[in-house]
Amino acid sequence: MKKLFVASLLASAVSAENYTQIADKVAKDLLKTLGSNLKRELKTNGAVSALKFCNLNALKLTKKVSDKYGKSIDVKRVSLKNRNPSNYPVGEELGILLTMQSHFKKGEKPKDIVHDKGDVIKVYKPVVISKGVCLVCHGDIAKNKKLYSEIKKLYPHDKAFGYKMGDLRGAIVVTIKKSK
Repeated sequence: MKKLFVASLLASAVSAENYTQIADKVAKDLLKTLGSNLKRELKTNGAVSALKFCNLNALKLTKKVSDKYGKSIDVKRVSLKNRNPSNYPVGEELGILLTMQSHFKKGEKPKDIVHDKGDVIKVYKPVVISKGVCLVCHGDIAKNKKLYSEIKKLYPHDKAFGYKMGDLRGAIVVTIKKSK
């Protein structure tokens, strides 16, 4: 159903608004997929197990969501304070996250940033910590010695902690190939 919705939007006269609508749908799907799996693991087996689940599955689940929308769409997560090195921003992503962070520090609500790159549109959707469950692994993790130790073992260069409710966590980048 989701693939049909996106395909019909791509087949129609596509405007910037349509690309943003597509990106919204894909980003929400990614957040729901990751969130529901992590919440289930956290509730069933605890924080350390959820961390290990994320370590083994977050990139696979992201690819699965991306693949669901076909070859014309790619989705990924990026953060200035990444846990997984694969989520570190590259190229223009770094500048865009720095811009989002700058606006956020001024008290401005982060907004989507849309870049038309000619043959592709990139939509950067800010991710703000809005659920307390996120802070289990991204908040004050030093309180949970076992979790802290496991994070340092799995992610020796981890920077994805110390967040508070409402903080800018990073962005979801949805790349959409333009139909010809």
